[in-house]
Amino acid sequence: MRFLFALLLILSTAAAAMAERRVALIVADDDYRLVRPLANPVNDGEAMEAALKKLGFEVVVETNRDLRRMRRALDDFREDAKGADVALVYFSGHGVEISGDNRLLPVDADASSLDALKRTSLPLEEVREAVAATAKVGLIVLDACRSDPFTASAGEGRGATALAKTVSDKVRPGLGRIGKAENTLFAFSAAPGETAGDGTGQNSPFTAALAKYLGTDGLEIRSVLTLVQQEVYDLTRGKQLPYVESGLPQLFFAASTREQLPERERLLLAMAEVTPQMRDEVERIASDADMPLAPLYGALISADTSHLSAESLNARLREAADAFVKVRSEMKVLGASDPQVSALRQQAQEQLSLGAFNAARAKLAEAAGIDSVSRKALKANFASRTLSEAATRFLSGGAARADLNYAAAIKDYEAVLALYGEAGQSALEPDDFDRQIRTQDELGKLYTTVGNITAAGRAFEALRANLEQRSRQETDPGVRRDLAISHTKLGNIRMAQGDLPAALQNYQTARAMLHDLISADPGRLEWFGDLAMNDDKIGDVLVTNGDLAGASRVYQESLSIKKVLAENEPERADLQRDLTISYDEIARLARAAGQLDDAQVAFGESLTIRLALAAKVPDDAQRQRDVSVSHDTIGDLKRERGDAVGALAAYREGLGIVERLLSRDPDNTELKRDLSVGNTKIGNALKDQEDWPAALAAYQQALAQARQLADGDPGNTEWQRDLSVSLEKVAGVLAIQGDRKGALKLYFDSFVIVDRLAKLDPANLDWQRDLSITLSEIGMLKVKQRDIKGARQAFQDSLDIRQQLAQSDPDNATWQRDLVVAMIDYSQVAKNPKAVLSEALEMTLELDRTGRLAPRYKFMIKFLKDRLARVK
Repeated sequence: MRFLFALLLILSTAAAAMAERRVALIVADDDYRLVRPLANPVNDGEAMEAALKKLGFEVVVETNRDLRRMRRALDDFREDAKGADVALVYFSGHGVEISGDNRLLPVDADASSLDALKRTSLPLEEVREAVAATAKVGLIVLDACRSDPFTASAGEGRGATALAKTVSDKVRPGLGRIGKAENTLFAFSAAPGETAGDGTGQNSPFTAALAKYLGTDGLEIRSVLTLVQQEVYDLTRGKQLPYVESGLPQLFFAASTREQLPERERLLLAMAEVTPQMRDEVERIASDADMPLAPLYGALISADTSHLSAESLNARLREAADAFVKVRSEMKVLGASDPQVSALRQQAQEQLSLGAFNAARAKLAEAAGIDSVSRKALKANFASRTLSEAATRFLSGGAARADLNYAAAIKDYEAVLALYGEAGQSALEPDDFDRQIRTQDELGKLYTTVGNITAAGRAFEALRANLEQRSRQETDPGVRRDLAISHTKLGNIRMAQGDLPAALQNYQTARAMLHDLISADPGRLEWFGDLAMNDDKIGDVLVTNGDLAGASRVYQESLSIKKVLAENEPERADLQRDLTISYDEIARLARAAGQLDDAQVAFGESLTIRLALAAKVPDDAQRQRDVSVSHDTIGDLKRERGDAVGALAAYREGLGIVERLLSRDPDNTELKRDLSVGNTKIGNALKDQEDWPAALAAYQQALAQARQLADGDPGNTEWQRDLSVSLEKVAGVLAIQGDRKGALKLYFDSFVIVDRLAKLDPANLDWQRDLSITLSEIGMLKVKQRDIKGARQAFQDSLDIRQQLAQSDPDNATWQRDLVVAMIDYSQVAKNPKAVLSEALEMTLELDRTGRLAPRYKFMIKFLKDRLARVK
């Protein structure tokens, strides 16, 4: 197909017309007597006749022919066209494959038996032989894979008969692969073995695309045919993909050139380069959103998604789909007093559905321009024209949003707010007021996405103020709910800015409002979901502040709400997954507090749910990854309990899942990181068993993987931190094996990273803890090298950090234990080691008395007592 069109284009030039003789035979059958009749083949034949004549073809048309007259038409064509430069045969109707043999069905085809069908159908090989005998270059175009010809639907009344069951396994609707034939191109309207649509209009999708792109110039043959293929694929929403097999020499180009193809055509060509896996993802998301394919492909192709993981890319595409659905809905219902503005908005909607975002926004800009000129020239219409222009700019912002063009969307939305400002609040109708609120919300989200947190805060603050005013004027509880959510959004911004008190205040305000709403109307389950989400945010702040007990209470409340929601809709996988997130948060807090039994129960609940979700959809990468994460967290807990063997088994289970996922998605950086972390955890478990060679091999593998990611994006702090951890893991084993020089070098390499991160964000307590660990390891090696002064400084710096952490949260068992370890290290170079060790022992005994000393760390009590006994 694709080759045909470009070829035809080239042949359409005057020079080619004078130099070559081009002949075409069109056969169109739709008035079938014994199989399912069709609606459009004769119309399709007429469309092709007109298109081919424009390209200088001599065209013969045969319609509704029986087998005898089809063969006669082929014989006449062979005779009359002999010696032509290019010969084309186009058939529109039914086609089948019988035991690997492709056949075209004339109007008298009989499917009552296999022998009857063979006798009354035309082998495609006869067509190929006729074309090959006629011209040097042959083109066979078959819109002949129409819907199953052997099943009649109610009301057709054309004598369509079902194919006999005894032969149905040998006959398939649609055509099979041909295999390249020298100097001949075969173009099928559908993929081998698939059927094609007859079309709901005057032509089939395939022939409609042929006629549309037959005149495209400036492209090599296959590129032109690609336009047809992707057009059909798009308009049928992925149900039909034309197919081409070519033995043509690559010699046909259009005589004239064009600097740039239109936006739609450029998109169609780019769509052909998308991988099958990504096609499946686009088709699934488009189906879920009930939208055309092209806009999603447009967003995928135009946006910079190369750095995104599979999960992030999926989220970005769903964002684009959601934006498209919203703006399409707006375009359908939004009217305008000016008919010219209305017409331009309608044209923009059509372009948007084709994925031509720039063309759509150009139409909207034209419409906005009309209103802009009018409102400035006619002051009497100032308010109405201003509001109309604002509405058009809002649509343009939505179109940019659907294209994932954040900069353009921000510009449009800012223009919307400026126009509303010019009109004045008193001029706003209810719909305008709603649109103003949605614009502020979208701006807040967009500024957050692009990293302009300050601007996002301004947008959400304006949103809150607007909703505050509206809540005083209206009694609709939905407005109050939106106001509460605006506080949550503001809290997210304050959290990102590091203003934890302000964030907590916003979250608590939202929580109070949501509690009031739920008390007044307990039947609104979605409000319970809002409350659970807000509780999670409060818990995050409390964890960051070191208030683990308070965070645990809030997470428990969130979990209780999520349980009710999940029980109410047990088939909703997202609600089940929400449960696992809460269980994990609660488990981590319990583990940090040394409550390992509680942590094990919560982690176990999370894993049970995730295994069930993964079993329901085994090919869902996110569900499988969730299971791998659960195995890792359980492995961590087993290590905490001193069960190195059990931990190793859990880690290997998780790593196996990651490796399988990565084999399916080798460019997924998130999975690559999981792979590095998984190997590190395996190294930890092997180290616990003192299997140093195996531990070193695992750590070195993790280091290589971490270094690859960190080198690829030096600005990614998470990957930089991973690299520092891997450096220290390898260094630790090298030190144990006696390679102190090699170990110290790696520790200093790590120090460069962790020191930079700690200075980059002093409020990040995890990074501060990392720095303290690195300093401690450097101190240990300096002691062994007898560099007491250097060791004392490293140990003192580490101790200072850990004292600050321990004081910030006395209930955090991990930080208290870290402080004990730092004191033990410092005692090696302290002037009064006995005092330091005595304090360390007292702290350890207190942790043990309060049940916060994990079993694997109970050895520390005896260790400290023995060390004290040896100190003079």
